Amino acid sequence: MDDLVVIGAGPYGLSVAAHAAAAGLDVRVLGRPMASWRDHMPEGMFLKSEPWSSNLSAPGGRYTLEEYCRTRGLTARHGQPLPIGTFSGYGMWFARQACPEVEEVTVTHVAPQGEGFRITTDQGPALYARTVALAVGVLPFAHVPTGLAGLPPGHCSHSSDHHDLSRFAGQEVAVLGAGQAALETAALLAEQGARPCLVARRGRLHWNTVPQPLERPLLRALRDPHSGLGTGWRSWVWSELPWAVRRLPEATRERIAATALGPAGAWWLRDRFERRVPALLGHRLHRAVPAGGRTRLGLVTAAGESVVLDVAHVIAATGFVPALDRLTLLDAGLRAGLRTVGGSRTPELSAGFESSWPGLFFAGLLTAPSFGPSMRFVHGAGFAAGRLVAGVRRRLAARGPLPGSAGAGAVPRGPVAGQPKTYLR
Repeated sequence: MDDLVVIGAGPYGLSVAAHAAAAGLDVRVLGRPMASWRDHMPEGMFLKSEPWSSNLSAPGGRYTLEEYCRTRGLTARHGQPLPIGTFSGYGMWFARQACPEVEEVTVTHVAPQGEGFRITTDQGPALYARTVALAVGVLPFAHVPTGLAGLPPGHCSHSSDHHDLSRFAGQEVAVLGAGQAALETAALLAEQGARPCLVARRGRLHWNTVPQPLERPLLRALRDPHSGLGTGWRSWVWSELPWAVRRLPEATRERIAATALGPAGAWWLRDRFERRVPALLGHRLHRAVPAGGRTRLGLVTAAGESVVLDVAHVIAATGFVPALDRLTLLDAGLRAGLRTVGGSRTPELSAGFESSWPGLFFAGLLTAPSFGPSMRFVHGAGFAAGRLVAGVRRRLAARGPLPGSAGAGAVPRGPVAGQPKTYLR
């Protein structure tokens, strides 16, 4: 029986695994490393956050993005956008340097068993663990507006469904949303020969400003400090004090998680977008119906006027909504029994990221209503990983040595039985 099984191998899962391995825990990591970055973001995208605030977390601050880039002759400079491909490569390198070998399997079910958990995958026998950390990223929580729900397959998709947008060359595509994913998807569509149109409920688009220099006069730095989530004291609090956010009333935390650091485009994208993409702002989706091989969108303006938009395809770049009921790999009874944050559908967590079910930990997007908006960004992994592993160690110490669960002695060490070992090594 393993001390800890980490489910998910993105920035949060890999960071948790790195801290757990350094702490001497018997840890396994299940999932496809950097899957959302490698498979679910279109080629040509850039990292929105600054390189210095986009490090995965290992004890002692080792294995930084700057180190990865420096050893490969790449540039990771403040104020210069970094290609998503470079960041994906960094995550893969981090996994090789700091983590146990990642087992590329799909977890299908996690259920309580004895004083631990039984983890079922799509390959090999079940695994058993004293504790589990769910770091599943954002993909299970992709949000598509209800107005698109009745469309047949092929008429609409979520922005996270695409790695290659060239298939839309020559076609009219409606992109719904007003955040970075919507704006950059629309710009990339135009640059690859499609005819996109942005549709947004907001009356105007918001754009981030050019980042201030890292080295500034003291008074200017005090007035508008840098943080991992941008400049300004409010961003600094979200970035540097997640522990303080957790101590706020539930309703306040929910509001902060839902509204702080709202949709905005990166400064370096604005010119690319405005030169090539028309936008219908202040337009709300009312309905969507198939019309032959195309899709007809019924929109309503802020003044109540009806507008019809006829397109070949609709891409909903409408973000991700964290909710436990979307986490179907987690046993339904266990899910239903978890305490949640106020009226949200996210787990209430201890200071060590442990849920109300002893031994079950969470990291990433689902933890934002507990610890604030930094958990929506890579930067939050630096806060979460060490504290989560400390929480795991406290839980293991409280339980003491556990006898193996039935069949646990037959569970193979290392990668899951039958899984090729060629992925990371």
